[in-house]
Amino acid sequence: MTIFDSTPTRVSRRSLFAAGGALTVAGLLAGCSTAKAASVDGTVNIGYFPTVTHAPGLVAEAKGFLDARLAAAAATPTVKSFKAGPDVVQAILSGSLDISYIGPNPTITAYAQSKGGGVRVIAGSTSGGASLVVRSGITGAADLKGKKLATPQLGSTQDVALRFWLKSQGLKATKDGGGDVSVLPQANSAAVQAFKAGAIDGGWLPEPYAAALVKAGGTVLLDERRLWPRGRFITTNVIVRTAFLTRRPDAVRAFLDAHLDALDAISTDPAGAQSAVAAQITRVTSQDQDQAILSGAWKNLAFGPDPLAATLRTSAEHADSVGLLAAKPSDSFAKLWSLDPLNAALAARGQSQVSS
Repeated sequence: MTIFDSTPTRVSRRSLFAAGGALTVAGLLAGCSTAKAASVDGTVNIGYFPTVTHAPGLVAEAKGFLDARLAAAAATPTVKSFKAGPDVVQAILSGSLDISYIGPNPTITAYAQSKGGGVRVIAGSTSGGASLVVRSGITGAADLKGKKLATPQLGSTQDVALRFWLKSQGLKATKDGGGDVSVLPQANSAAVQAFKAGAIDGGWLPEPYAAALVKAGGTVLLDERRLWPRGRFITTNVIVRTAFLTRRPDAVRAFLDAHLDALDAISTDPAGAQSAVAAQITRVTSQDQDQAILSGAWKNLAFGPDPLAATLRTSAEHADSVGLLAAKPSDSFAKLWSLDPLNAALAARGQSQVSS
């Protein structure tokens, strides 16, 4: 299974109040199955990671877009924070999470493990925002022999990207940290501290941690955007449980409107969006954010609804090449994307359509 660094799941205070009220009502009406069903149908469980690469989700919650749009669909959002791809996949496949922002490799895992029927990609969110940052003096791939590099965790999106790139440069990196280059998966924050302490020589990390390595004295050896056509590759997309999409298409459309509201806010007021993201991350993690690092990271990201489907397929090929594809979908992703609701929402705004 694809692995990301994990932290405890968190539910927003606003959502806890709403969910608590719903549970209280459901308890009082325990003898009424119809009331129970209505309570379940009225809650939409939404996930994201407290990181800048999931900025549209953080903005959508912070600015009240989720509350407003879902209220119009007679639904209430319960927002949960994750930092572990496997936790999101498990939650989606178990039915406890309906919609989530998530990276490409966990998306592939969820799709493959559900045999192509359990999840759908309903929108893109973020492109870019990952770099290989190293110590001064390392100027090329040949200089990496004998060095130690961090990634978020084994099988994560950035872990696959680093291992595939090393392979393309003729360098070996085994899953247990051996080979020409020692790849040492660890939590992003731990990687920054290890770099400062001299325990590692760099890392292929997502933002804002790549920017944090630069601030700590590192240099960008490779911005991953250089490896992709037009510098665009999917970093974060949005998935939904297929059963939820079928049962509550109105709630999914409401979520997508909130998602597009957030993308519009990021485009029209990037400074305000950065502040909202910083505040949300601090609220979730209880860690103050360095505004300089956040601003530096923001420049390396692009936000938009296009799921950049071809790049996800390529990511799957890369994972397979380095032996980290959790399972191969039997239908080669034929049913992974369900973009009609997104395109309807885009058309209503006079914006360009997207495709898989």
